[in-house]
Amino acid sequence: MLYCKSSSGRCNSRRWSNSIASPDALQHMEEALTIDSVDKTVITTTPVDTASGAAQQTARVESRTTTATPEKSESARRIVTFAFGLIQVVIGLRFVLLLLDAREANGLVSGILSVSQIFVAPFEGILRTDALHSAGSTFDVTAVVAIAGWTILELIVMWAIGIFRRPQTA
Repeated sequence: MLYCKSSSGRCNSRRWSNSIASPDALQHMEEALTIDSVDKTVITTTPVDTASGAAQQTARVESRTTTATPEKSESARRIVTFAFGLIQVVIGLRFVLLLLDAREANGLVSGILSVSQIFVAPFEGILRTDALHSAGSTFDVTAVVAIAGWTILELIVMWAIGIFRRPQTA
């Protein structure tokens, strides 16, 4: 179980307690999340009844509320990863459909090929051969280059987002 031993609202790696996660995982979690923790203790005491000789009873109730929300840079990283992931999936579908010689008359196939053309077009002409044809199947070399290109662009954007991340203060 992962929890923060601080009620100040921010946790640093010295205050994390965990029996499963590694210190590197804890450091990443610390950088990615803002953790607000509220600890409440309620003590209820009933008075002593002197006539019956009953002893004083004390009830103690403890509750902990922890809210973990991603920081703005982490949210931006998630959105970028999702957007580039969608682009890469569409290009991958294009590659598979052309390799399997799918019928372009089908609405779904033509839609995927049309949408993916937008993302493949900037990479056309980089290599001398854009596609290899054999028995109706097409090995779309441009799609492979496009996946590599979009992945490199994604890494550059993720690096740029990381530059603007504020350092954690203890």
